[in-house]
Amino acid sequence: MSDTRMEQIVGVMLRTGVLLAAFVVFVGGVMYLHSAAHQPRDFTEFHSVPEALKSIPGVLHGTGVLDAQSIIQLGLLLLIATPIARVLFSVGAFALERDWLYVVLTFVVLGVLLFSLLQSS
Repeated sequence: MSDTRMEQIVGVMLRTGVLLAAFVVFVGGVMYLHSAAHQPRDFTEFHSVPEALKSIPGVLHGTGVLDAQSIIQLGLLLLIATPIARVLFSVGAFALERDWLYVVLTFVVLGVLLFSLLQSS
């Protein structure tokens, strides 16, 4: 695979991931506004995100039952997953080119991404 082809695929992957994430957040936002349009809101106290939305299984379960907040969270997870997918693709592409130095460096980047993601949860 040539470097130009690899860059084209990465570009398409990043654009697709961002657009898909934006679409999912938009759909969830519309659903949330539709469901909350007639409910009185109290902004005197800050209410954090429900516990179910703080884990990936909770978000997936909520998305399965069409919970608007879960769909918004799913969109944000897709946005976070996009650069991780890009790094995973790069590992494979560099391995096909037998460029082992970049395979190792990309694995380091992947490790840092996953560590920071898992460390925060």
